[in-house]
Amino acid sequence: MKLLLELFLVFAKCSAVTFGGGYAVLPILQREIVEDRHWATEDDLMDYYAISQVTPGMIAVNVATFIGLKLKGFWGGVFATLGTIFPSMVIISIIALFLTQFENNPIVVHAFAGIRACVCILILDAVIKLGKKSVKDKGMFFIFLAILALALFAPFSPVISVLIAAAVGYFMKPYADKSIKGGSEK
Repeated sequence: MKLLLELFLVFAKCSAVTFGGGYAVLPILQREIVEDRHWATEDDLMDYYAISQVTPGMIAVNVATFIGLKLKGFWGGVFATLGTIFPSMVIISIIALFLTQFENNPIVVHAFAGIRACVCILILDAVIKLGKKSVKDKGMFFIFLAILALALFAPFSPVISVLIAAAVGYFMKPYADKSIKGGSEK
């Protein structure tokens, strides 16, 4: 029961201080889940993010569910998920009550502009950290560049991009295995 409560509280804390959605929560999850609590490895977290891209729902909620399931089964997934959505439900309910009174207030407008700038940096930080862990060889670098080009210049859905990357990675694996074996025998 202690771990269930901890799952709820950790994900509630991460969710309560994150602006900008699933990508912005990545650095916070990386610190809390990987570095501080060792509930998952960085590779696990990247896998959860990848799977969350192609499953229905919000990225942060899906990641929380996967981590909760890994640690404590069904109830771990439930508590981690509830921890992730609870702060947002409370905050959105409060904002909804007062938004029309403050939406044109210059202080609120400028505060949200500052928050948006901060979110961009948090996402960039997450991309750099993930990139360092994910792009380990020439094959992964090729996939990275190809998907980057698709994301920037083609109107592909993120789901299609993830599926293409998975297929290319799958078909490249035999060649990567041969180059690893060949390189270690020399």
